[in-house]
Amino acid sequence: MKETFPQLCNHNHRHPVQGIIPPYMRLHLISDEENKMKIRQAHLGDFSLDEEIRARRQAYAKLNSAEKLLLASQQFKAGGISKSILQTIAADPGLVPQPSRLVYSAENGQSLPGKIIRKEGSKPSKDTDADKVYDSAGATWDLYYSVFGRNSIDNKGMMMIQTVHYLKNYDNAFWDGKQMIYGDGDGKIFASFTSDIDITGHELTHGVVQYECNLEYKDQSGALNESLADVFGILVKQKALNQDVTAANCLIGENVVIGEQYAIRSLKAPGTAYVNHPDLGTDPQPDHMSGYKNDPDDNGGVHLNSGIPSHAFYLAAVDVGGFAWEKLGKVWYNAMCNRDLVPTNATFADFKNATLTESTALFGAEDKVTASIRNAWNTVGV
Repeated sequence: MKETFPQLCNHNHRHPVQGIIPPYMRLHLISDEENKMKIRQAHLGDFSLDEEIRARRQAYAKLNSAEKLLLASQQFKAGGISKSILQTIAADPGLVPQPSRLVYSAENGQSLPGKIIRKEGSKPSKDTDADKVYDSAGATWDLYYSVFGRNSIDNKGMMMIQTVHYLKNYDNAFWDGKQMIYGDGDGKIFASFTSDIDITGHELTHGVVQYECNLEYKDQSGALNESLADVFGILVKQKALNQDVTAANCLIGENVVIGEQYAIRSLKAPGTAYVNHPDLGTDPQPDHMSGYKNDPDDNGGVHLNSGIPSHAFYLAAVDVGGFAWEKLGKVWYNAMCNRDLVPTNATFADFKNATLTESTALFGAEDKVTASIRNAWNTVGV
């Protein structure tokens, strides 16, 4: 049976879907007169589906604390974890948290979560995509717990539910407000959206943002939302590969966009993730406030302008050196969780202030880390 979700708000809210593929990629495909009609029609259909997922995600984002707790309980029940086990976990804070993962297949349909393929602790399945996202979710959980002390998406052990093989040739991946969804890609422009660990890290971080500062998905706050997802997606990949900042390429979705020279976004050099792609054109992301664009098709440019704060993180990380998650990652995480300094409608300047405040608290006002962060924000014009 197809999943339904509660009507939590009587008002009409329009927010773009927070999928990994930005609207400007789809729009380029649709507007390209030389593109094949089948590809254009497929992406027009995807826009319609994106609208449906958007409504679902915004509904879950508006849950209050009690409703979020109920959602978590339902997830544990779905995973075969009884209420008594939940009570045991709550009563014994000494228990070491562990990831809790469920992977399903939509079997190229639209029903969620779908057919169960793999549960936490089970052996690898015969489904490569399912095993990839199982491992990627584990790596995401590990970064958040081992580095930041966070126990899953909600910091209370929330189950990580993921569905692969969503629809046929679907070109996107989403956190829909309570679970992950992955398309298989069309096999011509996009490969399977399970191909990159950073995509799982990106989308699950949207969940973390939802439970922390819950940034509005428009204008600068929306661009910060996307930037945080990219930053922590990259940190998931770097930690899993044990890469320092000099070894990492800082590309999002490098295996999803078919072709060795292409990716979805670049933190190192926004605007260069793909150049003169035969179907997608050239990456339009700016790396400085002078290039800031108010794009109505991207809800004020949330995907476009995310390159600005993401590049600030990259510049600071390179200047500090070493493993980016050890110092810069902690600063960015603490800032993301500081609801006083980062309200739901936070601007880039608000987040800059939060990172400088958190760095000063961790390392001191005169420390190299704090100086690097200040210089990085100044370099990108914030």
